[in-house]
Amino acid sequence: MSYNGGGVVAMKGKECVAIASDLRFGIQLQTIGLDFDKIFQAGPKLYVGFPGLATDTQTVHQRLKFRTNLYELRENRKVSPKVYASMVGNLLYEHRFGPYFVEPVVAGLDANNQPYICAFDLIGCANAPDDFVVAGTCEEQMYGMCESLWKPDLGPEELFEVISQALVNACDRDAISGWGARVYVIEKDKVTVRNVRTRMD
Repeated sequence: MSYNGGGVVAMKGKECVAIASDLRFGIQLQTIGLDFDKIFQAGPKLYVGFPGLATDTQTVHQRLKFRTNLYELRENRKVSPKVYASMVGNLLYEHRFGPYFVEPVVAGLDANNQPYICAFDLIGCANAPDDFVVAGTCEEQMYGMCESLWKPDLGPEELFEVISQALVNACDRDAISGWGARVYVIEKDKVTVRNVRTRMD
């Protein structure tokens, strides 16, 4: 899990949800790229982040895109966050004897604009709490920051500030995470994407 490094965090707010990741792509302690986004759009108000091995990040994303397209053709509707989370868990558990080295984080708004977040381990065990989820090589540091900063019913701007501070300060304490960050704040009528500057050393 620490070959390429990186971290992803998702947080609930009041009728909004945020997901953020760092932008570093490296091989162990050698940094190669500074624009490797680990977060992908899975629906109009649904995003998923894949920290872990970079090759598996891309493979799992492509396989989930295929399954999502099949679902939407068959059901004739957009996939909901809970259904998508089940899809992620099923895909990972199918490969439990030779797992993908990713720990997906799902964040989105359901049909009633209620926030939903969920994180998985590499064999698809889901964790869907009421506050925040973290994954990646700096997850211990992010847990500490999130526990300190998060509070219920944050508005979109407060949520952006809290998730940015949590990710940036956690990445500062991990040698293989950081080098820039990207934050997605999902509201009922828009998605705001912002790049956050971090230490580049």
